[in-house]
Amino acid sequence: MGDISETIQIDVNAMYMEEKSAPTKNHFVFAYSIAITNNGSETVKLLNRHWYITDDNNMVKEVIGEGVIGRKPKIKPGESFSYTSGAIIETEFGTMHGSYEMETTNGEKFTATIPAFLLAMPHKVH
Repeated sequence: MGDISETIQIDVNAMYMEEKSAPTKNHFVFAYSIAITNNGSETVKLLNRHWYITDDNNMVKEVIGEGVIGRKPKIKPGESFSYTSGAIIETEFGTMHGSYEMETTNGEKFTATIPAFLLAMPHKVH
């Protein structure tokens, strides 16, 4: 069997939250929805998250914590777990990337990479 981390597919959709943002106060709020799909043959459990949130001033916030949205979901083969969360940055543009620490039913821990995605106000060109 190949690298188990390659069996975890992570899809992200980020959206600017205009009604919660205050651009004149350098307060830009984004929501992001994530779908984690288990394309492997073993049930996995998401234990921890590790994010890097970078704004356009190269200010980096590192976020480390247990689970996601207060949960440590178990994802069976062929199933997905989806959730929505948010990030606040001080510029119109930013990026996020990171990883999930996951564990198989037999206790093998591995890291699933969350690919970088853009946080951007709509109709802006960077």
